[in-house]
Amino acid sequence: MIVHIVAGGPERFLPDFEEYETETIIKWIGVDRGTNYLMERGIHPDMAIGDFDSISKETLHALKDKNIHLLKYPSEKAETDMELALQHALKLKPEIIRIFGATGGRLDHFLANIQLFSVSAEKDPSISIMIIDQKNEIEIKNPGTFEIKRSSAKPYISFVPVTKMVENLTLEGFKYPLKNRHIFFGSTLCISNELIYDFGTYSFTNGILLVIRSCDD
Repeated sequence: MIVHIVAGGPERFLPDFEEYETETIIKWIGVDRGTNYLMERGIHPDMAIGDFDSISKETLHALKDKNIHLLKYPSEKAETDMELALQHALKLKPEIIRIFGATGGRLDHFLANIQLFSVSAEKDPSISIMIIDQKNEIEIKNPGTFEIKRSSAKPYISFVPVTKMVENLTLEGFKYPLKNRHIFFGSTLCISNELIYDFGTYSFTNGILLVIRSCDD
């Protein structure tokens, strides 16, 4: 199973959702205004979360008519809507959680989400968590060895530690290879690399890493 969470960030940053359709079962969670984005695209979410002050009355009526699971929370609460959505997504034990609509808006929300997703990935390494918009795919990785495929759509690949240190980072098949390097939080050593073959690998033994695939245009 794959869970797609759609938050209420600026709509212009949303990618084409059809690019992420697979034969795997996909469950959709709309987060407040993100529920509007789904319904406008003809996608009926399995669950909608928020205080619902940012969605239209028409959308709210449509959700109720279709008996979609609505979880309404007060606007003033300890958790953000995204944190609540992620909690529900993690309970489903999916293989992948993809988050859309979480970039391009408020930076405080974006930075808080990065920390939130990193902690969640550390607690359950079996679930891959990704943040996706039109120009970027951010994946949060725990230690291991991973294969990565070259993409003409998003050719630049950056490796950013979110823990104090990522240990023994090794990059093979890249324009700028590495061998067992310790990368400290705040380092820009691994920004904007590229694959030189169709496939490459990266590995590390400790820490949590953001793997960011991006494009300029």
